This record gives sequence, C-alpha cells and structure tokens, in this order.
Amino acid sequence: MEQGNHSSVTEFILLGLTEQEALRGPLFGVFLVMYLLNVLANGTLITVIVKNTQLHIPMYFFLQYLASVDICLASVTVPKMLITLISDKKTIYFSECMTQLFFFILFVGSECVILCIMAYDRYVAICYALHYVSIMSRKVCLGFAAASWIINFLNGIIHTLLIARLSFCDSNKIKHFFCDLTPLMKLSCTDTSINELVIFTEGSLIVVVPFLIILFSYARILNTILKMQSTSGRRKVFSTCSSHFIVVALFYGTILFMDFRPSSSYSLEKDRIASVVYNVLSPMLNPFIYSLRNRDVKTALWRMLQRKISSSTR
Repeated sequence: MEQGNHSSVTEFILLGLTEQEALRGPLFGVFLVMYLLNVLANGTLITVIVKNTQLHIPMYFFLQYLASVDICLASVTVPKMLITLISDKKTIYFSECMTQLFFFILFVGSECVILCIMAYDRYVAICYALHYVSIMSRKVCLGFAAASWIINFLNGIIHTLLIARLSFCDSNKIKHFFCDLTPLMKLSCTDTSINELVIFTEGSLIVVVPFLIILFSYARILNTILKMQSTSGRRKVFSTCSSHFIVVALFYGTILFMDFRPSSSYSLEKDRIASVVYNVLSPMLNPFIYSLRNRDVKTALWRMLQRKISSSTR
C-alpha cells in the first residue's frame, strides 16, 4: 500500500469479533437470532403504537421513535458483522466505511437524545401533571424529533469528515467488527489530536449533556415520588419510570465507557464487548423491557392479536 494520504486507501479489512475459526459459526447463529429479534420486537412495538389510538400520546410517540432508531442502529453494523463471521469477505471499501461510520454516529446520537427527551417527558408528566398536555403538545414533540435528527446529522458529518481527512499508511486492518472512531484513529499514521478534541468537546453535547438532563429529570422525579402520600401512587410512578431507567443505564454505561477516554487506553477486547452491548444487545432488549413492564402496551398488543386471530378464523 502506498504511503501518503487516505486517497491511496481503497478498502479496509475488518478483523471482526473473533479470529478463532471454531467460534465464527456459533457467533453467527447467536447474533443472527438477536438481530432478527430486534427487528421483529421493535417492528411489532411500532405497529402496536401506530394502530392503537389510545397510545397516540407523547410517551408512546417517543417510544416509537426509539424503536425505529434501535432497528436502524443495529442494521448499520450487524449485517456486515454477520457477513464477516460466515464468510471470508472481511473487506469494506473506504467510501462504505465512511458511510457506515456516519450512520452509526447518527443513530447512536439519536438514541442518546431520544432517551433524554423521554426522561424529560416523564419529568413533565409526573412533576407538572396538570400542564402536561400543553407543555408536551404534538408540535413540541415533532420539534424535539426534528431537532434530534438535525443535530445528529451535523454531528455525524463533522466526525466523518474529520476521520476521512486522516492518512492511513502502515495498515488497513481495522481491529473491530465495524468502522468506529477509535479503531480508525488508532489505525491512522497522522496526528488525531483534533479528532480527540472534537470527541471530548462537541461530542459532549450529544452524549454528556443529555445524560446530565436525564439525571436531573430523575432526581426531580425521585423527589416528587418521596413526597407522595399514597403507596400505590409511588408504585405506579416508579413502574412507569423504571423501564426507561434500565434502558438508560444499559446504553449510557457502555457509551460513556467507549467514547470518553484517551485513545491510548484502547482495548480491543473491551471495546468489542461494549460495542456488542449497545449495537446488538441494548436495541434487542429495549422493546421487551418497555412492553413487559407496560400495561398499556401489553393490553394493546393482546387486542391486536385477538383481532388477527378472529379475522383469520372467519
């Protein structure tokens, strides 16, 4: 490979999840099932919300948005990972790599923002219940969704352009199962200080600020819960928020571990595990966490199934 600038790099080689041949088949089966469960569960959740008018409220509008992002996030990385596991085709073109990186950043950022918006929605619903309808109007909800896409689109463009300007001289082997920021920066033979600076500054607006808003929202919610006199009221509010809190803990725990540390502390094995959590595991579990702990969703799903069964038996 020529040394010089990135234009000499036409493709990268994804080393994938493992280089042990005996593990590739079983891992392919496991992650294929997880990806299909993701698409099926999130797709079902979206369908249930769309088809049931009683769920056409802000809480479920954002849950539908989250389900859509979960499908897209997994679809950016998992299909390519499955190909590298089942075949010897581990190459990815430079343009394809940059495209994957852009959409990965777009959907990860969207997940961060939508989890923040959902926490704010619960905060308003619990702490300002009498004004909830006026505060969380349809116009406001659509504005939140549009702002999320615009902000994260620009964020993805910035990071992708900064990576694309780097030079890759000595090797084109990416020690990961997809094109991520840190593995690409580790691969570069030029100074990546600007990239790291942008991750720690501009990236904080997408990850850390929403996380702080989530913590503030839940602190206020907890304070409101403790002031409640009714035990059943406390239990109901806690049940409403606990699902979202579990999702936030699972997703943000790995995101903060992955992105906000010096590239010198990069560990291939740790990063692979963390990436699997928020690329595959979290998007697959989210619809189950929400639906199994949500009476309205379970009721709507059961009614939809009953209608399907009755129509098929006629």
